[in-house]
Amino acid sequence: MRARLCIALLALAAPIEPAGAQEDVAAFYKDRQIRLLVGSAAGSGYDIGARLVARYLGRYIPGGPSIVVQNQPGAASISMANALYNLAARDGSVIGAAINGMPTAPLLEPAGVRFDPAKFTWLGSVNREVQVTYVSRRAAVQSLADLRTEELVTGATAPGTSQVDFPVVARAVLGLKFKVISGYEGTAQVHKAMETREVDGMGATAYASLRALAQKSLDSGDIRVIAQWGLRKHADLPEIPAIYDLAVKDADRQALALILTRLEYGRPFLAPPDVPPARAKALREAFDAVMRDKSFLAEAARLNLEVLPITGREAADLVRAVSATPADVVERVRAALQNPGR
Repeated sequence: MRARLCIALLALAAPIEPAGAQEDVAAFYKDRQIRLLVGSAAGSGYDIGARLVARYLGRYIPGGPSIVVQNQPGAASISMANALYNLAARDGSVIGAAINGMPTAPLLEPAGVRFDPAKFTWLGSVNREVQVTYVSRRAAVQSLADLRTEELVTGATAPGTSQVDFPVVARAVLGLKFKVISGYEGTAQVHKAMETREVDGMGATAYASLRALAQKSLDSGDIRVIAQWGLRKHADLPEIPAIYDLAVKDADRQALALILTRLEYGRPFLAPPDVPPARAKALREAFDAVMRDKSFLAEAARLNLEVLPITGREAADLVRAVSATPADVVERVRAALQNPGR
């Protein structure tokens, strides 16, 4: 799996740009609004990050368009992706910000999916994420070791998100005693449920989102991180055990890698298929420029949003690599996801 991903990350040769294309791009975007569809709830970690990017993106697009953010949550960004793929103009005037589980939805949650993720115009990703499992100080489970014998009730939004998919697959593959309650609008609502003891914690969410939304609770000890998810550990969490390291069999590691690879394109931005090449190039270059902008990086730091970007071409190649996962591995993971609330 890792070898295929490394091969997939090789950059493709840039297309030859026609003479005058830059002028044409500027003329198209001058005095225009670009709609940014955010496939998660207002106030979520993804939404906070998307709105931050939106404040800077237009500065780097020729013609200086304004960016208007519209939240379109539902079905783990599948609703947004369906609209972007099938209904949105393919002229570069509509883009999207998805949760990281959306590209694997056709493999793992195909019901209701009406898009081919490999055909989107991928602009890049803000972060290569590490996600975490965390619990309230009142939960019976206070360590990863406890999860082998004690049930942990976790809150989540919807199947297709890491909040559901990661703990459900770990339960099936590793025997960890997660019980997932889905249906919450966003991470902030799960935190409220933790306060009222409806749930005991969160099965998986971005460490960057947790810091952005609940740094005070982390500092006070009201929330405690007990495990992390990713193909690598977070530099801030060297002592926190990684779920991936619990898998000792090759088949188990392949199953976990299928869901964890999405963290490598942790906060992706995309546009519909068939955007004119010069405009797609301009959007990608603008996204890359935002990721280098010192004011953007400073504001991200103030919001506790981690920035470890990848380019649009890297994101596109990762999506293609994941889409080529062997059928038997896909079937094992899909079977686990068919009963998330067990």
